[in-house]
Amino acid sequence: MMSRMYDVAVVGAGPGGYVAALRAAQLGLRTLLVEREELGGICLNWGCIPTKALLKGADVLHACRDAARFGIRMDNIAVDIQGLVTHSRQVSQTLVDGIGYLLKKRGVEVVLGEARLTGKGRLNVSLDGADQEFSARHIILATGARPRGLPGFPSGHPGIWTYREALRPKELPASLLIAGAGAIGCEFASLYNDLGVDVTLVEQASRLLPQEDEEVSAHMQRAFVARGITIHTGASLSWQGDGERVICQLTQGGTSTSLEAERLLLATGVQPNSEGLGLEPLGVKQERGFITVDQWCRTNVAGLYAIGDLAGGPCLAHKASHEAVLCVEQLVGVEGAQPLDRLLIPSCTYARPQVASIGLTELAAREAGYPVRIGRFSLQANGKALAAGDADGFVKTVVDDDTGELLGAHLVGHEATEQIHVLGLARQLEAGDEELSQMIFAHPTLSEAIHESILDGLGRSLHQ
Repeated sequence: MMSRMYDVAVVGAGPGGYVAALRAAQLGLRTLLVEREELGGICLNWGCIPTKALLKGADVLHACRDAARFGIRMDNIAVDIQGLVTHSRQVSQTLVDGIGYLLKKRGVEVVLGEARLTGKGRLNVSLDGADQEFSARHIILATGARPRGLPGFPSGHPGIWTYREALRPKELPASLLIAGAGAIGCEFASLYNDLGVDVTLVEQASRLLPQEDEEVSAHMQRAFVARGITIHTGASLSWQGDGERVICQLTQGGTSTSLEAERLLLATGVQPNSEGLGLEPLGVKQERGFITVDQWCRTNVAGLYAIGDLAGGPCLAHKASHEAVLCVEQLVGVEGAQPLDRLLIPSCTYARPQVASIGLTELAAREAGYPVRIGRFSLQANGKALAAGDADGFVKTVVDDDTGELLGAHLVGHEATEQIHVLGLARQLEAGDEELSQMIFAHPTLSEAIHESILDGLGRSLHQ
């Protein structure tokens, strides 16, 4: 069987893979993109985008319930969960269709099927028993990751959800137990709590959102508890289910209790989609299934690259897309291509309130030996937040006391995820706290809190 030759072949069409294909084609390379399921991958179909569409519905519902604060009467508010799910699926499909259009416009050849490496620069793609052979000077693996199960929990149990089931419920459960209080677990806890579901959140670490600054975790726990979400940290779950019932044993602080819920959502992390790719015969280095790469996303096999979740955390769509561009630009030899700076990757949690951060936490900065100066500002003193009736949150900035370098920033509050880029840009351009203190922020805006936090760190806060 003759194989067709390409400059670049990309395996996986998620936010890493399709971006890599688009950039390669943009640079004039003959490009192949292989996908076994759906264009857009998990992010567009079952992750980032549909969850935000559902969370927007939850925000609208919360605003309706809070309308009396603004002198607006709204009675008999009801949730149409199927209408909300339909909206989320339509949003996803619109974006997926857009990706298909862009790939066609750029001349990327898209092939559906299961890809497997058969040698250096060679791919076999299988679909419905038919095989095709392809060759490429460069192959980029971007197959992503999938939800990680919990040992002892039955696969396929009708009461156990992954994010796929949680994104398209046929009806709302009366109660939802969530295992894992990272970003995904907290987003679903916030969503289902707003939709009127009794939510219990269990986290094995000592605090929810364990990758965030400790003050952020503490604030979010208080906010969630105030909303009626039950939280167990430093706890583990084991399965005790009986038939279709969801029953778990919660072990916390040496004591065990039984928890029962209508549904259990597993949000305990992900595992890489590295099986069946043909990595082992080529001797591709891996660690726990994640492919080992260098700063340019190159594996130890010449001409083979890995990006996104498959290449290890943080497992974020924007990290995958950024790696896609730098990987392609480096292999082409684009002048000015830069490796990934992990301290410039923003972390966002789209719960209510939102969380956004960049750089080092206060603890990480101190452990790294930096002389730390902290600035803080509460949204309770921000005019725009008060006017909007959404003043739950704060800004915290972590600065090197000797140099003024912005080491990290941590935001909690309404639309925090839209504001974090101000501080990301400051880090990118090496603007210190003095430069940020001279920046003019429009009034009234939520982002004024960023300015006030910087001023607080300098001992010059004006409004607290």
